[in-house]
Amino acid sequence: MSDTVGFTSQDSATRISMGNAITAEELASREDRASEEVARYALILGDDSLMLAQRLGHWISRAPELEEDVALANIALDLLGHARFLLTYAGSAWDKTEDDLAYFRDEEEFRSARLVEHENGDFGQTIARQLIFSFYAYALYSRLLASTDETLSAIADKALKEVDYHRDHAAQWLMRLGGGTEESHRRMQTGLDTVWTYIEELFIDVEPTTQLAEAGVAVLPSALRDEVLTQLSTIIEEAGLRVPQAKGAFGADRSGRYSEHRGFILAEMQVLAREHPGATW
Repeated sequence: MSDTVGFTSQDSATRISMGNAITAEELASREDRASEEVARYALILGDDSLMLAQRLGHWISRAPELEEDVALANIALDLLGHARFLLTYAGSAWDKTEDDLAYFRDEEEFRSARLVEHENGDFGQTIARQLIFSFYAYALYSRLLASTDETLSAIADKALKEVDYHRDHAAQWLMRLGGGTEESHRRMQTGLDTVWTYIEELFIDVEPTTQLAEAGVAVLPSALRDEVLTQLSTIIEEAGLRVPQAKGAFGADRSGRYSEHRGFILAEMQVLAREHPGATW
């Protein structure tokens, strides 16, 4: 990988890693532009991170202990950083900024999965959602390192180090709650049962991933399914919990047509930017 596309985790709230520092602003100023198809793919990945970061932000001052309050905030900041890079790169195809894409798209224009949009619920449900997404994201970024698109590869290299921590964090809480009290065990199992219905949407080969995967640019979501489900099943059983057998929710196409939460998330996230467009502070 060339020095010009290296990313670092020095701005990560959870990890410090070696590399050549670059910011989303520097990425935006580069002449490299994503193609239409690559931009649409980056948008899918960026929207997942953006929505989950917004959801996790609600735990600030509400987590079960102070250390966990900080940990969830840090994970949210990492995810927001991933979203910034991906939305900035996507926007290069359409002369749009990361803020344009985050704040001025309508509900049906987002491509996030319903798993990341799902309500936090109690702490057990949040950990269940984090467990699924972090294991999925780790498998995704591990393979995206080999992308023929140097920018996507560099973003994956940065994100992978941080997602590794997210995965470890969720796994440790799974073990603690699953092997804790009768009540913690019940809540952790209920959390898994609740969010498991949305797991299959992560592995649907929506366009343009199929054609980009054939060109070596993107990772085919369906190719991650067996690996991720095997890893999740193993660790869930190690925690003394039951792997859910829930039927997948209807409408797994990332379109937002079947999402009951996306509009509410965006209403809160976008209100300031839309009330005062172009404002700076």
